[in-house]
Amino acid sequence: MSSHRTIEAFTAFILVVAAVFLVNPFEIWMPSMLHMSMLAILIAAVGGLAAFMLSEKSKDERDEAHRSHAGHAAFLTGSAILVLGIAFQTFAHAIDPWLVAALVGMVLAKVATRWWCERND
Repeated sequence: MSSHRTIEAFTAFILVVAAVFLVNPFEIWMPSMLHMSMLAILIAAVGGLAAFMLSEKSKDERDEAHRSHAGHAAFLTGSAILVLGIAFQTFAHAIDPWLVAALVGMVLAKVATRWWCERND
């Protein structure tokens, strides 16, 4: 495994572990406010690193296609999770506006990027 893939895998692992500890789905531990804040900061930092700083340089057309497929799968997965979250929260009569804002932002960014790419090709 190349060093770039190792960094990507390690970053994803740290993000998943920190997210599980922050969500605490099985209520295994009782974190203090300090622990919750530290986990939130860690998730923000690692998530920012994963989303914005890991290089997206493609080497050839095949690598570009792989990155495009990965981006497409990530967009569909994120959209599905947000739609499910909005649906469940609608039934609970407690919709989190951040879920709606994230979904709207994702869709608007996709539409705007497609329009820009089609116009500038």
